Amino acid sequence: MSSKREQKNRRIAYYGVLVTLALVASYVEMLIPISVGIPGAKIGLANLVTMIALFLMGWKDAVAISVIRIVLSGFLFGNLFAIFYSLAGAILSLLIMLLLKKLDFGIVAVSTAGGVFHNVGQILFAVFLVENTKLFYYLPILLISGVVAGVFIGWIGGQLILRLRGVFL
Repeated sequence: MSSKREQKNRRIAYYGVLVTLALVASYVEMLIPISVGIPGAKIGLANLVTMIALFLMGWKDAVAISVIRIVLSGFLFGNLFAIFYSLAGAILSLLIMLLLKKLDFGIVAVSTAGGVFHNVGQILFAVFLVENTKLFYYLPILLISGVVAGVFIGWIGGQLILRLRGVFL
């Protein structure tokens, strides 16, 4: 049986690995030329890491890893506004994902809702920031892209989670 200190060190190592993977995923996603005509529409590769943390480590770890990744990737690849937009989307997305996971929804459903509500959170933040409700016109295409990306990420995440069970605490 491992000591509490070993468990703490292992958890810190998991954080480092998962944050690094999320940063790499964010960078790789920047290199993928996907354009649906809406600024900010992405696949959400870094959400794979959030899903792994949520399902294998717990909600506190998923939130911490997500926030650390958003702040670091904002400073490395974006700007202060990118951090705020990502945090707005992540907060709403994580709340919905936590609720659905607690209600025993599957990984694909949790991921899909996360993708959709990430986009909703960003639109709500943008409308609040620029005080222009016409930004809601972007919402239908963002909802569709959130569903497509969420299903894709959820399926891949489900496969990874099946293979990584037992590795994490």
